[in-house]
Amino acid sequence: MQTNFTAAQLADPQMAASEKILRTCVHCGFCTATCPTYLLLGDELDSPRGRIYQIKDMLEGGKPASAEVVKHVDRCLSCLSCMTTCPSGVHYMHLVDHARAYIEHTYRRPLHDRLIRGLLALTLPYPHRFRLAMLAAMVARPLKPALALVPRLGSRLVAMLDLAPRKPPNRSFGDRPGTFPAEGERRGRVALLRGCAQAVLAPGYNEAAIRLLTRHGVEVVQAHEGCCGALVHHMGRETQSKALARRAIDAWLAEHERGELDAILVTASGCGTTVKDYGFMFRDEPAYAQKAATVSRLAKDVTEYVLSLDLAPPAEESDLVVAYHSACSLQHGQQVRTEPKTALKRAGFLVRDVPEGHICCGSAGTYNLLQPEIAGRLRERKVANIERLEPDVIAAGNIGCITQIGHGTSIPIVHTVELLDWATGGPLPPALEGVAAARASSPAPLQAAE
Repeated sequence: MQTNFTAAQLADPQMAASEKILRTCVHCGFCTATCPTYLLLGDELDSPRGRIYQIKDMLEGGKPASAEVVKHVDRCLSCLSCMTTCPSGVHYMHLVDHARAYIEHTYRRPLHDRLIRGLLALTLPYPHRFRLAMLAAMVARPLKPALALVPRLGSRLVAMLDLAPRKPPNRSFGDRPGTFPAEGERRGRVALLRGCAQAVLAPGYNEAAIRLLTRHGVEVVQAHEGCCGALVHHMGRETQSKALARRAIDAWLAEHERGELDAILVTASGCGTTVKDYGFMFRDEPAYAQKAATVSRLAKDVTEYVLSLDLAPPAEESDLVVAYHSACSLQHGQQVRTEPKTALKRAGFLVRDVPEGHICCGSAGTYNLLQPEIAGRLRERKVANIERLEPDVIAAGNIGCITQIGHGTSIPIVHTVELLDWATGGPLPPALEGVAAARASSPAPLQAAE
C-alpha cells in the first residue's frame, strides 16, 4: 500500500511503525474470509482491509478520529484471525492498537460511552474493586428489566449483569502472592501471573496450575504484579496500560533477580498475548526497553511450559470427549495451536477440534460488554459448532472465552489446566461433578486419544 506520511509524522516512532505496517498490505482481501465481523455484517468497512483503509486515512491526514471510523474500529474484536490468514505478514495487532490509542487522544466519545468505558477501566484491572463490582451486580440483578430500558446504556448494563457470576468465588491461595515449593526434587522455578478479573472470577484456574506444576517438581512464585494492562490496552488507554505493565515488569524481574525464573507463565491467554508483546510496547523507553524484552522472552502460556515437563501418566481411566476451544489470543495472537491439544491427549482425553475453530466466540476482552449484540451472535455460532460434537466437556485456555461460551450452553466448560491437573492426581474440576456422578454407575474403558 502506498503511503504519504510527512517526515515530521514519521519522526514519531509509533507513526513510523504503523506506516511500515500499512506499506505491507497489498489489498488482497484474504483477511475478509476469516474476519468475524465481516462474516456477520457483510460490510467492507467492518473487515480488516476496510479498517486498514480507514486507519491509514486518519493517521496520514493527521486528523481527529471521526464517529464513523470509531464505530468500525470499535467493532473490531482484535481476534487477530486476519494475521493468521494474511499472506503478506501485515501486523494488524500493532496497527489497530495504535489506532485505538489515537482515537482516545483525538475523539470525544458520547457521554454514555465514556461512562461505561470509564467504569470498566476503573474496576476490571483492580481485583478488590472488581470484587465490589460483583457484589453490586448481585444487588442490581433484580433491576435488570428496568436497566434494560436505560437509553443507549441498557444493552451494555444487561450484558454486564448476565456475565457476572451469581456470587463471586471465595478467596483462595490461587489469587494472592506467595511461593509454592516444588514437591520432591526441584526441576524448575516459574512465576505465575495472578491476573485481575480471573483472580476474582475463577481463582481455581491458578490453583490447578500451582498443583500441577509443584506436583511435577516446579517451584511457583506469585508476585505482586497486579494487572498486566491487557484489558485497558485494547481500549486505547495507553497511559494506564503502560503503568500497569511497568508494575508487572518490575515485580517479575525482582523475582528473577532473587532466583532465576525459567518462565513467566500465564493461564489467561488474552493476558499472555500482551505480556509477550511488552518488548514492542516499551521498545522506545530506555528505562524499560531491555526489562520489557526480558519479560516477553520469559513469558509462556502454561500449556507451552507443561509440555516441557514429563507429566505423570493419567491417575485414572477416562473416556471423556473434550471439545477444545482455541482462544483467538492463543491461536492467532501467540501462534500456540497444538500444545494444549497435545497435552490433553497425553493426559488420556479424547480431543475434538471445534468446527470453525478460527472464528472468535465474541468475548475479546471487554468486547462482549461494549458490543453485546455482535458478541451474542458470535457466541450462538460458536456454541452451535461445539454442540455438534456432542462433547462431555469443553476446554479452553482463557477466562473470557470460558465465561462467554459458558453462558450459552449447558455443556460444562473448564480450563485446560484443570483437566491436566485432574488427570495427574489433582481434584475433579467442580464443573465436572455432574458428569462424574452420571458416569459413576456405568464406567467406560479408556479409549485411545485421536
